[in-house]
Amino acid sequence: MPQLTARVVRAAFPKGTLAIRIRETLGAVFDDAAFVEAFPARGRPAISPGSLALVSVLQYAEGLSDRQAADQVRARMDWKFLLGLELEDPGFDFTVLGDFRSRLIEHGLEEQVLEVVLAQLSDNGLLRAGGRQRTDSTHVLAAVRTLNRMEFVGETLRAALEALAAAAPDWLTPLINATWVERYGAKIDNYRFPKGENVRREWAEQVGRDGFVLLDAVGQAAAPLWLREIPAVRILRRAWQEQYHRDGSGVRWREGKDLPPGRQRLASPYDLDARYGIKRGSGWTGYKAHLTETCEPDAPHLITNVETTDATVDDTEMTQTIHQSLEKRQLAPGEHVVDAGYVTAAHILTAQNDHGITLLGPVGADTHHTKRGDGEHTPDLTQAAFHVDWEARTVICPQGAVSASWSDQRKPSGTPITRVHFAHADCTACPLRSRCTKAANGTWGRSLTLLPQEQQEVLARQRAEQQTTEWKTRYNVRAGIEGTISQTVRRTRLRRTPYLGQAKTHLANILSATAINLIRTDAWLNSTPLGTTRLSHLARLDLAA
Repeated sequence: MPQLTARVVRAAFPKGTLAIRIRETLGAVFDDAAFVEAFPARGRPAISPGSLALVSVLQYAEGLSDRQAADQVRARMDWKFLLGLELEDPGFDFTVLGDFRSRLIEHGLEEQVLEVVLAQLSDNGLLRAGGRQRTDSTHVLAAVRTLNRMEFVGETLRAALEALAAAAPDWLTPLINATWVERYGAKIDNYRFPKGENVRREWAEQVGRDGFVLLDAVGQAAAPLWLREIPAVRILRRAWQEQYHRDGSGVRWREGKDLPPGRQRLASPYDLDARYGIKRGSGWTGYKAHLTETCEPDAPHLITNVETTDATVDDTEMTQTIHQSLEKRQLAPGEHVVDAGYVTAAHILTAQNDHGITLLGPVGADTHHTKRGDGEHTPDLTQAAFHVDWEARTVICPQGAVSASWSDQRKPSGTPITRVHFAHADCTACPLRSRCTKAANGTWGRSLTLLPQEQQEVLARQRAEQQTTEWKTRYNVRAGIEGTISQTVRRTRLRRTPYLGQAKTHLANILSATAINLIRTDAWLNSTPLGTTRLSHLARLDLAA
């Protein structure tokens, strides 16, 4: 630390700033050695990668663009103090920050930024393994607009034409006419489409025919080979395989189950990793960010893991991945508190057996609905009312009838299940039939679907426990992760990625989480109290009453 920088900054900021307190508490934070793999051993010296990592984190802590962050390095004394620079240091060009991020992604060092900070916080006694942690996810909007199918195919063809018009104008000009320019010359937007379902379908199929004309021309032997390697042309070829059929009868628009699954289907010609997802009735094009944080009352609440997926990935698919990541960092919790989206009976067993983690979260209720028109309000007979004899491979109903069929099967996802059926004759005369089954005729009466024995027993036990006051009190701590997501969204703009692609979006999420950790560490060391839940004026009146 230059003596002049230290003396001037301490005199100017006697109470300190975030940057000053970080330097005084954690030192330089990042060592250049942590990023050495991203830089060649030969050539002119690079700008300190440790300093670039720290600037990148501060950039997210203060919501700055690359250009603004580079200006802060030149202009702000507290940033120079944090980076250990002379007051007259000219800083660096803002493009260096983008190059640094690209190097991190290229060499798989995205996680290094978060891991270095977590290691320092552990060394300072602010973070430890065990204890309790909690996880939740939030949607991240891609840096592209959400397109319907007609907009997507039109914009995909337009992007390919734009690329060819710039790269090979002499080759493209004889292939198209004024109609193409009229149709694809401007951004494709829904409000420009013709009205009426049949007319719109014809428009979409015309776009399909135009696209195949272009692809056939690019594929001809006389066409330059390099045209096929233009990214927009390759995207067009993939999109047309997903959206259209072409056979002897012409070009047809794919519909329904003829389309590829949403997880495999492109949602934008400009971001190939973004997908269209729906959660609780709300749809978006982009990604999901899963944040895991500590939640001990005697330590700062720090984000220990970040996972980024496309928007179609369910939360339940990420539980095991999160546990493996935490264990790799040696930060696995003793108890992991999550919402119902992350919990299955298999996850509860795997977390405990493989990682020593108690997975705390609600499982799906034991429900069984029968349609009754007699006005009764007595509860239906759920699975819990039946006794399962696993050794005898039979199930006994509340009236003592024994199941007639036991069949081991698998779901399409590969999950093993057991299907159990009772004879229709046993159910027909049963006095509890109206509460038990809707089967009117046929061979079978009531049916049950069972998980493997160990999972089924865990499921039954969990369903009983989550109805108790003690369990609900333990689970109350999960709500705090909503505040973390809110702070991260407001402070670092987590909700909308500024980059294209999942790799860059994940790095942005890592930088956001690291920035929040530094902000929270500073607040903890300064005894800043946690924020309280905001209440509306109406709610306050109700509480007062």
